[in-house]
Amino acid sequence: MKVGFVVGGDLERAVRLERRGADSLWTGGHVASRNPSPEPMMNLARLSAVTGRARLGTSVLPLPLYPPAMIAKQVADLDRATAGRLLLGVGIGGEYPQEFRACQVPLEERGRRLDEAVPLLRRLWTAEEISHDGPLFAMENVRIHPAPAQAGGPPVVIAGRKERAMRRAAAIGDGWMPYLYSPRRYAASVRRIRAIAAEAGRDLGGFGWYAFVFVNVHDDGPRARREAARTIGGTYAQDFHAMIGSVAVVGTVPEVIGELRAFAAAGVRHFVFMPAPGTGDADAVIDRLLDDVLPAVRE
Repeated sequence: MKVGFVVGGDLERAVRLERRGADSLWTGGHVASRNPSPEPMMNLARLSAVTGRARLGTSVLPLPLYPPAMIAKQVADLDRATAGRLLLGVGIGGEYPQEFRACQVPLEERGRRLDEAVPLLRRLWTAEEISHDGPLFAMENVRIHPAPAQAGGPPVVIAGRKERAMRRAAAIGDGWMPYLYSPRRYAASVRRIRAIAAEAGRDLGGFGWYAFVFVNVHDDGPRARREAARTIGGTYAQDFHAMIGSVAVVGTVPEVIGELRAFAAAGVRHFVFMPAPGTGDADAVIDRLLDDVLPAVRE
């Protein structure tokens, strides 16, 4: 079981977590969201400059907003600079329509853009000259080189929550990373992805089973739940108080241990934790996870 943390633009936290043994460090972000956030690729570059061991990933990159050739070049350069430590988490976005308007990308094309872009990225990462006659990203005699450090390019992890995202993961993804899930729903998604892949004759050997998990741990369980609901509600502009137990891992140390064990039993092999402390201290939540929770889960 591997453990990662979303650190965003907090480079000091990234350095501390790497020293403490975190397997991966992640950044989300948008171009023009309602809430202030970094741009994912720029922040990935910042993380690459201050780390030397942990895998670095996007959780997630709204890929439809970007030209595939530009992402292919940026990722190849960063993967070489980090000696092959990148993970590319991608999603279709859409929760902030204004950023699609800002980037002059039709919102209704976002799914088709991602479906065409992911296989195209892998072709561009061969560092060979290619031509592509797809409906959205046609190009002729294009070579992007040098290639990434990882043969074939970094793993592309598909994020999402719905059936279409599961189908993408099964068809073109190197991994699956849902969010706002319960262990029961995660287990169902694993079964669904395996079934879709089997129908298509695809071998999922080496496939990555990730889970993006909002987490808050505190000696006062009800307080942990209230704080997490406040944090997530601010992100998505919804009231999460009634459903917090089914979309986040929150509560006391024993409660959080039990929930994470359930996720592991459901198939998670790489946790991506997003601390959700409300007005509390994110570092305190991280320390409780590392010191009190994860050793018991790993047992």
